[in-house]
Amino acid sequence: MKAFECAASFREVRAHRPMAAVYLHIPFCAQRCVYCDFYFVTATKGHTGYVNALCTEVESCPYDDSIETIYVGGGTPSRLEVGHIGRILAAVHNRFECSRLREVTVELNPEDADDEYLIGLRTLGVNRLSLGIQSFFEDDLRFMNRSHGPEEAMSALRAIRDAGFDNFTVDLIFGLPGQSVRRWDENLKRVTHFQAPHVSTYGLTIEKRTPLYKRVALGLVKPESEDIMADKFLSAMRYLHGEGYEHYEISSFARPGFRSVHNQLYWNHVDYLGFGPSAHSFRWNAGCARRWSNVRSLRKYLRCVEHGESPVAEEETLSPRALASERIMLSIRTNDGLDLSLLRSQYGIDLASEKHVDLSVLESEGFVEWINPDRLRLTNRGRLVCDAVTARIA
Repeated sequence: MKAFECAASFREVRAHRPMAAVYLHIPFCAQRCVYCDFYFVTATKGHTGYVNALCTEVESCPYDDSIETIYVGGGTPSRLEVGHIGRILAAVHNRFECSRLREVTVELNPEDADDEYLIGLRTLGVNRLSLGIQSFFEDDLRFMNRSHGPEEAMSALRAIRDAGFDNFTVDLIFGLPGQSVRRWDENLKRVTHFQAPHVSTYGLTIEKRTPLYKRVALGLVKPESEDIMADKFLSAMRYLHGEGYEHYEISSFARPGFRSVHNQLYWNHVDYLGFGPSAHSFRWNAGCARRWSNVRSLRKYLRCVEHGESPVAEEETLSPRALASERIMLSIRTNDGLDLSLLRSQYGIDLASEKHVDLSVLESEGFVEWINPDRLRLTNRGRLVCDAVTARIA
């Protein structure tokens, strides 16, 4: 079966829209981490003006979706005062239908996680936190140019528990130059010692617009080999599985009941609306979908909102075939796997026929496995080369 040539089938499938997600970008950071490619500024002033603009953009949104999740990311949202976070969340509640809201997440850095701040977030209805620890070791943190130390990381975990948050995730990075497997394992042990219900592990990547990229280009930093990166990732898989975590997505491990609802909406190809500089949005529209992103500049963003202009910088319409490829890429990352019957019914793609040879080779080489006759997923070996597998079948 070929991709649908007519939009009618898509209109029928999308007649009853699923819940949507809202993302709010807070572009303020204390300092620049060497690996970070997200848009941010280190300004210590102008926070109130930015919050005013962000609320205006939310209130001006032409859609009135019923939303399931709110995610306040960055940057470092915890650079804002609790009152600022409250104003932003109030704007979302005023604009959208929130009666079925399930998850409200705020990212924060360890140095900002004091008792008063955390209790203030809980009072606002925040029920999930994302804590960017990255490592519990001083020299790792210095290399990354993180703004906290090991003691602040451990204090933050204690404070989160004391404030009554039972749902939070901890970010860790592996593959730092010179980071031994033993040290990486110790990072994992410390997180599980504090009974973090969710852990996100990321291999260090070298993005072009970062200080790390420049250091590597100058020969000042030597990246870890693919074999070492694979060893550390496998080590994380084995250890966290043994501690009762489900490896439900390439980078995500959760105890039962603590999967990220917000991220799962992304992976299930659900509508999401992004607000703030560099924020992205995705929305189904009849037989295709539209994706757009805001300007990657705080100054330009503020000017647009102040003058009543759209801050959108780029947009594209995705064809049914492009959407099918994207769904394959999103689904194959998850432990639930890729539903071939869904591809046929909603995207008009018969992957089993189109990629019969590739799927057979990937299975015989141990990269994918069949959960049932219509659903396949990556094996642990396949998770190490997820991008290569996706390129072969998408």
